[in-house]
Amino acid sequence: MDTERSRNLFHRAQRRIPGGVNSPVRAFKAVGGHPRFIDRGEGAYMVDVDGHRYVDHVMSWGALILGHAHASVVADLTETLRAGTSFGAPCPAEVELAERICKAMPAVQKVRMVNSGTEAVMSALRVARAFTQRKKIVKFAGCYHGHADMLLVEAGSGVATLGLPDSPGVPEATVADTLVARYNDADSVRSILEAFPGEVAAVIVEPVAGNMGLVLPEEGFLEALRALTSEHNALLVFDEVMTGFRVGPGGAQGRFGITPDMTTLGKVIGGGLPVGAFGGRAEIMDLVAPEGPVYQAGTLSGNPLAMQAGLTTLRELDEPGVWSQLAASSEATVEVLNNSAREAGVPISVSSVGAMFGYFLTDDAITDWDSAAGLDRSLFARFYQVMLESGVYLAPSPFESGFVSTVHGDAEREILGAAADAAFQAVASE
Repeated sequence: MDTERSRNLFHRAQRRIPGGVNSPVRAFKAVGGHPRFIDRGEGAYMVDVDGHRYVDHVMSWGALILGHAHASVVADLTETLRAGTSFGAPCPAEVELAERICKAMPAVQKVRMVNSGTEAVMSALRVARAFTQRKKIVKFAGCYHGHADMLLVEAGSGVATLGLPDSPGVPEATVADTLVARYNDADSVRSILEAFPGEVAAVIVEPVAGNMGLVLPEEGFLEALRALTSEHNALLVFDEVMTGFRVGPGGAQGRFGITPDMTTLGKVIGGGLPVGAFGGRAEIMDLVAPEGPVYQAGTLSGNPLAMQAGLTTLRELDEPGVWSQLAASSEATVEVLNNSAREAGVPISVSSVGAMFGYFLTDDAITDWDSAAGLDRSLFARFYQVMLESGVYLAPSPFESGFVSTVHGDAEREILGAAADAAFQAVASE
């Protein structure tokens, strides 16, 4: 595959952009070679600058649940653009989007729009500390909540891809109040809460872990977190930046019937534009300025473009049959991968939930970061490169989830199947 233009752009980028990319995992460090520079997106496909077309299962890391350049989103954005890009003042779309979020997620009684998932989480935990008047935060190894200093402790996703358990430049004092538990292990949370009685402000969790690969919560795990945090008067924060409007119309909290105290959102609610949000019970959110003393602000927060793209996306997801179609598409996608792997004699573990899917090149159960981190990363790199050469664009890391959109169908799965056959045969011959 001739990728000269991408290669040349990458070389130019490396001279002016750290690592040649603006987010680490894009650099292909985990899979080798160089990243593809994308010229345009078309429905379920991306086309790179060299003209190669790929079935896209990254979908802007989950944001594009309607696919690339969806007609309704483009039309509404075009109309909004003509009226202006940003006002630094309230606009109607942010009110309607907030109302839709709160209606879909009853645990979110009030919501504040921001510009990224990192900002949403950082702000939510600030509010949680103010509400409880406590300092300590519990997170889970392998769950990624953005790159705020206090959360760069045994994180997954891009940090794990680079082999860095934390990050230089983060002072020890900044993470001193961040405690790390084991995902799917409620006893590890109980031990922390009992070891620091009255000191934990919040437990934050990806209710479906999507940043160490897709790892589903085991039966009873989320329920135990709800019970433990209530018992110890700590807040339960669901990081639904990835799962919100991706695993179901009410997010993971709606799917699993758990009511968190606070929720963070991103990705889908911006329809592909930069966005984030945090919300929760009214009594908690009333602490946020200007209503309360907890300061948070942003020049582009609630800007009309992101609000309209998100609003249009959520409207489209309200159409009858959309969610059953998305779930069926995810299930069919993992079945394709499973069949190809088994035919080649390659061990695989697959799963899906809503419009997300995941796969690990092992027969072992993957339930937490320790079990995910021990996998053979060189096998994944070989698999990835053949998939890419065969026209399928997957996340360039073994510690990420895959995504489908409303426009992924039989034709895309046929391409996926042919690529997977070749990729698993290559892995089997290693």
